Amino acid sequence: MAPWHRTAAFMWSTLAFLLCFAFTVAADPGPEHAISYFDNAPTRLFFFDDTTSVIYHDAIFGEIHVSHDEGKTWKRADDIPPGEAAVFIEHPFNNRVAFVLTNSYTHYRTDNRGKSWRTFNVPELLAYVETPLSFHSDPKKWEYTLFQATKCDTVSSGEQCRDVTYYTKDGFASSPQLLLDDVSRCQFAHSTKDFKHDAHEDLIYCVAYDSSATIGSHNIASSRLYSSTDFFATKQNEDLGIGKNAKGVVAFAIVSKFAVVVLKDLTPGSEGDMLLYVTVNTKEWAKAHFPHTSQARLRENAYTIVESTVHSLAVDIVLQDLTTVGTLFVSNSNGTYFVESLTDTNRNIAGYVDYDTIYGVDGVGIANVIANAQDVERKMAAKQLRSVITFNDGSSWDPLVAPRGTCSSEPCSLHLHSVTDMHDNGPVFSSPAPGFAMGVGSVGKTLAPYEESNTYMSTDAGLTWTMVREGACQYEFGDSGTVIVIVDDEQPTDSIMYSTDMGRTWITYNVGIQFRAKRLTTVSDSTSQKFLLLGQVTRQSQQPNEGRNAAIYLDFATLGRRKCGPNDKESWYARASTKSECIMGAKQWYTRRKANADCYMGEKFHDPEVHDDTCPCEEHDYECDYNYVRSDGKCVPTGPERIPSTQCTLGTPDEKYMGSSGYRKIPGNMCQGGSRMDKPVSKDCSGAEPLEGAIVHQIHSFSSDIVQSAYFRDSKTVLVRLSDFTIWQSSNEGYTWEQKFPGERFLAFYMHTHSNERAYLITDSNKFFYTTDTGRYWHSAEAPSPPNTFGAQVLRFQTKSDYLIWIGNADCESGYNCRAQAQYTRNNGRNWRLVEDYVVNCDWARDEELRIDSSQILCESYADKKGSQVFFGKDNALQLVSGTDYYATRTKLFDHVAGFTKFSEFLVVAEYLPMRGTLNLQISLDGQTFASGNFPPGMHPDSHAYTVLDSSTKSIFLHMTMNEFPTPWGNMLKSNSNGTYFGLSIENVNRNNEGFVDFEKFAGLDGIAMVNVVSNPAEAALTGRKALQTKITHNDGGTWKPLTPPSVDSLGVKYPCKSAGCALHVHGYTERVDARATYSSPSVVGVVMAVGNVGDSLATYTESDTFLSRDGGFTWEEVHKDAHLWKFGDSGSIIVIVNDEEPTDHVLFTTDEGLTWREFKFTTEKIRVRDIVTVPEDTSRKFMLLGRYPATSSSVIVHLDFSPLTHKKCLVDNENPGHDDFELWSPSEERDSLCLFGRQTIYHRRKRDANCVVGDTPKALDNIVRNCTCTLEDFECEFNYVRNGEGKCVLVPGTTPRPPDDSCRNGEDYWYERTPYHKVLYSTCEGGNRIDRGTQHLCPGINGHSKIFWTMVILLPFEITALVAWWWYKGRTARGAARLPGGNYSRGSGSGAMATLASVPWFLLGLAGIAVKYRDSNRESVWMGHRERGGYRDVPVDDEDAQVVYFEDEE
Repeated sequence: MAPWHRTAAFMWSTLAFLLCFAFTVAADPGPEHAISYFDNAPTRLFFFDDTTSVIYHDAIFGEIHVSHDEGKTWKRADDIPPGEAAVFIEHPFNNRVAFVLTNSYTHYRTDNRGKSWRTFNVPELLAYVETPLSFHSDPKKWEYTLFQATKCDTVSSGEQCRDVTYYTKDGFASSPQLLLDDVSRCQFAHSTKDFKHDAHEDLIYCVAYDSSATIGSHNIASSRLYSSTDFFATKQNEDLGIGKNAKGVVAFAIVSKFAVVVLKDLTPGSEGDMLLYVTVNTKEWAKAHFPHTSQARLRENAYTIVESTVHSLAVDIVLQDLTTVGTLFVSNSNGTYFVESLTDTNRNIAGYVDYDTIYGVDGVGIANVIANAQDVERKMAAKQLRSVITFNDGSSWDPLVAPRGTCSSEPCSLHLHSVTDMHDNGPVFSSPAPGFAMGVGSVGKTLAPYEESNTYMSTDAGLTWTMVREGACQYEFGDSGTVIVIVDDEQPTDSIMYSTDMGRTWITYNVGIQFRAKRLTTVSDSTSQKFLLLGQVTRQSQQPNEGRNAAIYLDFATLGRRKCGPNDKESWYARASTKSECIMGAKQWYTRRKANADCYMGEKFHDPEVHDDTCPCEEHDYECDYNYVRSDGKCVPTGPERIPSTQCTLGTPDEKYMGSSGYRKIPGNMCQGGSRMDKPVSKDCSGAEPLEGAIVHQIHSFSSDIVQSAYFRDSKTVLVRLSDFTIWQSSNEGYTWEQKFPGERFLAFYMHTHSNERAYLITDSNKFFYTTDTGRYWHSAEAPSPPNTFGAQVLRFQTKSDYLIWIGNADCESGYNCRAQAQYTRNNGRNWRLVEDYVVNCDWARDEELRIDSSQILCESYADKKGSQVFFGKDNALQLVSGTDYYATRTKLFDHVAGFTKFSEFLVVAEYLPMRGTLNLQISLDGQTFASGNFPPGMHPDSHAYTVLDSSTKSIFLHMTMNEFPTPWGNMLKSNSNGTYFGLSIENVNRNNEGFVDFEKFAGLDGIAMVNVVSNPAEAALTGRKALQTKITHNDGGTWKPLTPPSVDSLGVKYPCKSAGCALHVHGYTERVDARATYSSPSVVGVVMAVGNVGDSLATYTESDTFLSRDGGFTWEEVHKDAHLWKFGDSGSIIVIVNDEEPTDHVLFTTDEGLTWREFKFTTEKIRVRDIVTVPEDTSRKFMLLGRYPATSSSVIVHLDFSPLTHKKCLVDNENPGHDDFELWSPSEERDSLCLFGRQTIYHRRKRDANCVVGDTPKALDNIVRNCTCTLEDFECEFNYVRNGEGKCVLVPGTTPRPPDDSCRNGEDYWYERTPYHKVLYSTCEGGNRIDRGTQHLCPGINGHSKIFWTMVILLPFEITALVAWWWYKGRTARGAARLPGGNYSRGSGSGAMATLASVPWFLLGLAGIAVKYRDSNRESVWMGHRERGGYRDVPVDDEDAQVVYFEDEE
């Protein structure tokens, strides 16, 4: 090539390269950066507000570094000697002034943002408190400053120090003057811009010690709040409106628009509670009240006043000791009344709470809650956190919406790391850039660890989110959001990433060194294009003679973007939802750059201006006022209203006061006009709250009888159905009542058996109503048919809460083909599909423990499906059919049955054998294969009535009737662990004509039970008069003994016990008016109550008295004369009893478990009380008396609230049990042996004299101290053996022992021949004298298993609960009927008017229903669905709608 050609080619290529290079640079020149190095990381990095000046405080070397170009260049403050700078404090109201405090008497001040510093002196050394300086907020008095110092005096033992406060009016230009000695904190009343009031401009508050207190040895009682307007030339003791009791001041603070004082409650028995007093005007102080229902208590180091708005005060309180689980409360506008905003908030030991507001957007905040709070509190489990957001200042909370397409399962939402896990300073999620928020978190059910999280961003104040980068990053916004910078926060990096289009695209920029990011920041209002990134340089990138702490200056003004014009900007509305732009009663909007505009705002140091367009007030602008709760969309009171002392002072009967409507405008809400829901209403003074120590009561009359009542579990909401077909609801435990859907006729209501929040109201038409939130809101739906009139339970439930089966009438208008028809839904009634016709009972096969195919349905239906079911007789056999795939594939299980039910993991069927005319009990574990068991000679159910009672201790109790009508009694049998063999436990146990048995186990103490036995069987068989005696077992039926009588009665008079058979006898289950009024409660372990007498046998009910045991029935005491109904409340801290013999006008209550009783008169007109009701868990202090006025048809409910008796919360110390308000107790303490069931167990119970509220205080877990050596009490008789007169087990004549079990199925090395004994299944004893083991044999190999082994594999261990069977048949000596829990019609109080209702205590029930044949009970006298005394009331059990049904002979 010619030289000139080569030259030209070179020139053209060079030009092309330069043009390309120039284009590349012009396209994206990138930011400018500069790096400065420091020896140590900064303790403070501070930007002077609205300036380019920055302070870098190195507290380790005691140096101040200053930059006046936003961190590009730095210079040490030479006016401050090295090593002197201990504390840096900026002036909050003057952006030119700051202070550097030292450990000497000389300190420094700058008036030019650090360019120069001048000294000033204070006579005493700096006090190391959180805020040693306090400033005046008035711009004219910005030099007014308070200085907290420490003064020490020399004494004989060394030095004695105290804090003192100095003041200056000229910014320390002259020597400061002493303000007050012996203080802990002083502050100007005018010290924030939000705390607006008209108080004296020089008002100062100080928390100081009473001058009468000995200096150096302060008592908290001498700490008070003082005020002065003349720099304490004179001072005033702030009495906070409570006079001399305003002492024990712990803290004072000004938060937002509130001044807050915290006192330690010094009243006796307060246990260190804190009291909060608040003022918004410095003149009137008011005590902060927390709602009754929360049991909230302020305790030292257990509360946090979190970031509050100008509208309300937010306080997070730890409700339980030694936990980091809080509850967030938000106040009204004056900070005095708080409502519960959010439960189970996450906090750390230091008191920091995962709660942060979105900057500049009113009412929006993000919090983290603990999803497994109970496990964290009780088991110290690892926390599982969920994030929630509020758009209305905490009135309601919702999950963070996950980025679109990131959820693969339900529930799923976005969760963010928050305050307790901060990796940067400043606002956690947001900045002054309008609407922008970022966070590090994860998508799923709960929050993932930080190192497994990603970085997310929202441009609409938290409404929606997008993932901007995988992995955790630090983040910052600049130029009002036109520049966003992120940096890797998981590992060392050499680059940052930035976006100029609101996070849609990201560009990587390399800064040239490897570093570990520590902090990313910019000017405080996020309006600059310059950023400052702090990091620790890796060893490989460390520069010679330079420190390892780098300050990386980033300037994005060099990007070459143009300045935004009007067309580049938009009005951005902070949307609370996609449907409404109104937030807190206003349309809040900012001007910000459009996302696609390639320009910069350039409004440096100009804070974004917020605009508010007010909205008309609507319902969502209001929330429930203090002590009101939401019920079906309305706010109803939780109790009587607190009123000012100036109201209701006349005492006249018709006196009124203006009280709350139940609503309040959300604090800070700006809505105007529209709906005025918070207007005060006139109320009777008689309904106001009494003083502490009083009892609240409310009487509600109803026009007809109460026939059904039930609480939602774990709720304060109760439903009541009346005989006039109306339903009433109370959301506050009976304090107020509201009729649901007037005009509808309700036949029944059902509580969902697997979902505590759901219930269903059944009308006489196709319409029904349901709730999924414990009655807060109800919805209507259409059933496929009217409810059936054949006695079948209308609704059946499954573990999948939307799965329902409905049994209704079909073609019953004409009458010819009238039948019961079953249909199912999988979406809570939106769609229905046919299951079967001519049914008696249909149910889902799957249950909580019967974990089989969720699509399997079991139906009991007639074989001949023709004609009207009304006229079907005994010749039309009832078949049991199983249908899988929602009954699409059917299998007939039995040709003829009497009924079926489910218990635990077992399906139980009463099979009818027509050839023998008897019943057979069949059990299945899979809904397909069945087997039966073995009974002692003469006790097979084919010839006797029987009742299956209980199976909570690995074996079944079964009552076999041996003497029939009219004086029935029988023998109690107990099975082995798999229910295949039954042996005799005790003879002659009493039973009534309905098939129910005097047998009851104690709640919370498995293996302890009481029975009543017929002591005169020969005489009773002839005369019909039974003499009953009570027996108790403490080894699960192995042995029985009489109840030990107390030595004296409740009046101190000795009992005339002369005979050897003198004992305590109590009335049992067969006489109980209310089946749910059991001897004991699971919330009060060991405490038992009963009505009975001391003597040779049981006296009549009206001749009986009331007794109590605190130790599981070992010892007893008479607590009151006459027979009473009783109810345990608040885990036994209060017990209420009421006369059960005649109409009454009062109740008796005790707070010390019967040592003393107090009377409360609730009416002037006596009522006949039939029942005492409280929440099913027995944990409330509120009760309802259900009764009626004599000689009337109307009913009455009396609401009794014992909460005001005391507000003291019981203390529990899990680390040191027994040294608090609870004591350790073992049921073996009153016995010669320390062991019960082969072990020594320690329980936790409230001390009898501790007058405190248990509430939701978590008790220490029951503790098994040790397993014991086996003794005789750990064994019972083997199958076919009974105890003789000497207590030894002997073979029943004519029987043979069971064959030995050589299966070695548990991998044993040896097997043993059987003896007359076997170990009580519930016993865990070890070693000792094993009288249950005969000759020892070596176990065979795996193929040596016997037939018994394989039989046992088929008949796996099972439990049957509350199956009552009594079979009537002709031509036999034994007459009876089989009773099974089922679904027939009755008028009891529980889930099912379309069901015959259960008469079994709730804790005895596996609580499934079995619908068989309805039998009219005309001979019953019914009130509220209950028979008069002498039999059972037909009361269904809320848990599982247990039912009682009759089977009659089919011949």
